[in-house]
Amino acid sequence: MSHPPKLPSVYNLIALETVGSTNSEAKRLAALGEDEAPDGTLVWALEQTAGHGRRGREWKSPKGNLYTSLILRPDVPINEAAQLSFVAALAVYDALGNIGPAGHQIHCKWPNDILLNEKKVAGILLESEGGSVDRPADWIILGMGLNVEWHPENTDFPATSLRFETFTNTVEDVLVAYSKSFLSWTNRWLNDGFSPIRQNWLQRCMGRGEAIEVRLETQTLTGIFKGMAEDGALILEENGTDRQITAGDVYFPNNG
Repeated sequence: MSHPPKLPSVYNLIALETVGSTNSEAKRLAALGEDEAPDGTLVWALEQTAGHGRRGREWKSPKGNLYTSLILRPDVPINEAAQLSFVAALAVYDALGNIGPAGHQIHCKWPNDILLNEKKVAGILLESEGGSVDRPADWIILGMGLNVEWHPENTDFPATSLRFETFTNTVEDVLVAYSKSFLSWTNRWLNDGFSPIRQNWLQRCMGRGEAIEVRLETQTLTGIFKGMAEDGALILEENGTDRQITAGDVYFPNNG
């Protein structure tokens, strides 16, 4: 990679042609310690040969899309670190809004997807090591993959790519825009806490106040998407009773 893009100086960019998984490489580096992989180390690869998403699902990763994993060492308890997936979602939302043509719908989808014209264009995966409710993690890996040139067909939830939606931006354009907006939202999170993150995410999400389906590991729930709790859990009104859900996959009627 002859000329890697110029990111804000807080990032330590590691640009690779190909890798098994940027998250796996970031974890390997993070385990070497803060001197080797300081906070803000960003692993970026042009392609992945063993990409994965939530719950170990395969993430097809040919050349042409964006694959990143960011090593973070925030001084917050591990349960609060989970809020970073919503910070990252807002960053992707803003990045696409900043670089894309007018007239497109961008939404956040609980817990950590970004939709473009009601189809999935990006996903976020958080992994961590160590930590507890009163002690920060040793490190957090924030993986973010975004479909620029290509998207998979026949997925459970419809997918799309920037190119399919008439965006002309390059992978580098998206990486620079994402890195800038992530820095902005992270600073806000560190300074002001989760409340403004939650509020802004709710303003940008899809399906609030509407009927949704939430697929859990062992069952599927249906109800009204009421909002998001103070800790990031989804609030589902099921037969008149509010239920908080911490992990699951959201689907909308007539959309996958």
